[in-house]
Amino acid sequence: MDKHSDVILNALAATPEFRQAQSVALYHALPDEVQTARFLEKWHTKKQLFLPVVKGDEIYFELFRGEQHLQAGAFGIREPILRQANRISAFDLIIIPGVAFDRQLNRMGRGKGYYDRFLAQSTAYKTGICFEFQLLEQIPATSFDIKMDRIITEKEIIDTSSQDNIR
Repeated sequence: MDKHSDVILNALAATPEFRQAQSVALYHALPDEVQTARFLEKWHTKKQLFLPVVKGDEIYFELFRGEQHLQAGAFGIREPILRQANRISAFDLIIIPGVAFDRQLNRMGRGKGYYDRFLAQSTAYKTGICFEFQLLEQIPATSFDIKMDRIITEKEIIDTSSQDNIR
């Protein structure tokens, strides 16, 4: 999966949204997600990268300062120690994991709604990253689910401009 993760993250790094972004919300991956550790190390000295910190029912973001500044947080996810709760307006780009995505730019998370509540208040460009096997034709979506602006897999990129091409 590391090889596929590298392909996905290289495609992400080539997008105009990433190249132009100064502040990027990202995540530290669980074993079944696109692996972001090397990407974080590569880019954290060039851009402000923020990682999620779960506190209660909310998700906050803290500046990533290197792997040595992470601890095991909620659900065993490595996260920074929360110093300052950074909210939506601070980000130019949000990169989001998911259990599954579909060609209509819907995302299925892990069921707690952390990202959906956060994204509902955000105007930042939203990019979902996943492996090709996680990209489905259609997933169940509710009015609470927030659509992505782009989805990147190791084989394709789907965004709002490709919506005319939906089968």
